Amino acid sequence: MLKIQSIRRFTSSVPALLLCCWLLSLFSCSPNANVQSPGVAFLQGEWQQHPEAVHRQLVNYTLYQFKFSCDSFFVAMQSFSKINYGADTCMNKGQWTEYAKGHYDQRNDTLHLRGFFCNADYSLKDPGGCFRSGVYEDYFKTVKTSDSTVKFTSTGSILPSNLHLVKRTACVPKPL
Repeated sequence: MLKIQSIRRFTSSVPALLLCCWLLSLFSCSPNANVQSPGVAFLQGEWQQHPEAVHRQLVNYTLYQFKFSCDSFFVAMQSFSKINYGADTCMNKGQWTEYAKGHYDQRNDTLHLRGFFCNADYSLKDPGGCFRSGVYEDYFKTVKTSDSTVKFTSTGSILPSNLHLVKRTACVPKPL
């Protein structure tokens, strides 16, 4: 008799338990958005770094050109070196350009870029050959100095990159 009563209590609470689980799952999860996030408003557009007097004194340096569109970025890194580190077909007499594309996010004053090295036409770069390939990741401390200038300091460098706004764009989120 005791077994029958405990079975009845258990089976009467099963529908209530299932209902609670279903409601929790309904309100606790939400699917990811199917469009880009808007990114950082003041970064939207094309930014370029111009050479400064200090660059002429350095053995090697890199100038950046960024394009930010919603939560995505494309960067051209034009490098200059007075020392030939590799094959001259790659280094082109001390000047070469590398490209990367991916997504970014900003927390407080730190901009995190994560993506892949690519070619100038945005296609992914094949492994091997000249220069870097694969994952690109960098962190920059950012300081907005005006509406048209921003200062990026890479965590791998002590020299800041003073970037000037070339073209302002608006974020138009695209489907993923």
